[in-house]
Amino acid sequence: MILDEAQAIKNPGAKQTRAIKKLKAKHKIIMTGTPIENDLTNLWSLFDFLNKGLLGTSDEFSSFARGIGDSTRGYEKLRNMISPFILRRMKSDKKIISDLPDKVEKNEYVTLSQKQVVLYRKLVDRLRDAVENVDGIQRRGIVLAYITKFKQLCNHPDQYLGQETYLPKESGKFELIKTICETIYEKRERVLIFTQYKEIIPFLKKYLENIFGTEGLVIHGSVPPAGRQKLVDRFNGEDYVPFMILSLKAGGTGLNLTAANHVIHFDRWWNPAVENQATDRAYRIGQNKSVIVHKFISTGTIEEKIDRMLNDKKELAESVIGAGGGEKWLTEISDEQLFELLRLEE
Repeated sequence: MILDEAQAIKNPGAKQTRAIKKLKAKHKIIMTGTPIENDLTNLWSLFDFLNKGLLGTSDEFSSFARGIGDSTRGYEKLRNMISPFILRRMKSDKKIISDLPDKVEKNEYVTLSQKQVVLYRKLVDRLRDAVENVDGIQRRGIVLAYITKFKQLCNHPDQYLGQETYLPKESGKFELIKTICETIYEKRERVLIFTQYKEIIPFLKKYLENIFGTEGLVIHGSVPPAGRQKLVDRFNGEDYVPFMILSLKAGGTGLNLTAANHVIHFDRWWNPAVENQATDRAYRIGQNKSVIVHKFISTGTIEEKIDRMLNDKKELAESVIGAGGGEKWLTEISDEQLFELLRLEE
């Protein structure tokens, strides 16, 4: 039995996961680009399917994972347990793919507009009041909801406010994407734009169509699989389609979009493995140009601080097999640590 895109069984409690684990097979193989999407328990679920008992019970492994922290020794122990069962292909290894062009990743720093600055500070104050006298699951829910608000605000004030004007001058990211896309258009190149948020896609699409002077394409969760393939074929075709906007979850896997040699992460997933898998829609076999990856980061905000932390911990994460990240861990840190991350730096 072979599971492709095996991260789909990362949640051991999901009906799909339980159904798959009931199937019997003499030999089992899984294939995935993101064995750890959210936390190490994802890895436990995969190995519970492959080699049940290797990583203990769910409770035993959860306890072990909590105890690792930033310990290199803990990660080393886990790697030694699972490495005999892993074959890992790295696109950077020229022995595997000799003719794949380079991938250049760039952090693109943007400055918040004055309106964003005012709203950001007010949002920090509102969160401080909201978590003052709550704890446990209620506090976790509030923090997660506010993290989404901060990310939406960094995209554009209107996304956070639920408005529909979307003036470009009110968002540093809208101003920057215009500059980048004008250069892409001059070179007649193509770009993929990834966002987590479906609600901003129509406004981004309209804005980019004004920049490129022609229609672009969109793929999100509401587009059926058959329709996605038609859009992929059109994007990769001879007629010039300059851009495609994709929701990260819907467009992060299973699509071949090598006509694009630019990738823009408009907002960040805070999970390197998920972002890399999205980038690999363009950076894959069949690509004949160097791929430029633009990662938008709002200066002085939680976006910049989280990016810094992910880079600091990248070596530890890589010591297992890659990845980690997401936002859930933010709900577990103290109020002092949380507001240090949220504090707007000049």
